[in-house]
Amino acid sequence: MTISKRKDIYNIIGSNIKRYRKEAGLTQHQLADKIPVSDSFVAKLESITHQTISIDMLERFAEVLKKELYLFFIDHDKDI
Repeated sequence: MTISKRKDIYNIIGSNIKRYRKEAGLTQHQLADKIPVSDSFVAKLESITHQTISIDMLERFAEVLKKELYLFFIDHDKDI
């Protein structure tokens, strides 16, 4: 994979939050209510804009989405 195609870790995390949220059948608003955070925070995490997230906050997302923390760091779209 070339540098220009390399994804930022926050984009990978955001993509996985979106993936697992959809698997759970939740809207951004529903997920935000369960964490609790603002709807815009969830939207920014899931978008391609650079949004940081702390490990503590990511643990809350993992708990609500019933996923192991390490799964949020896997780039499911990477070239194999």
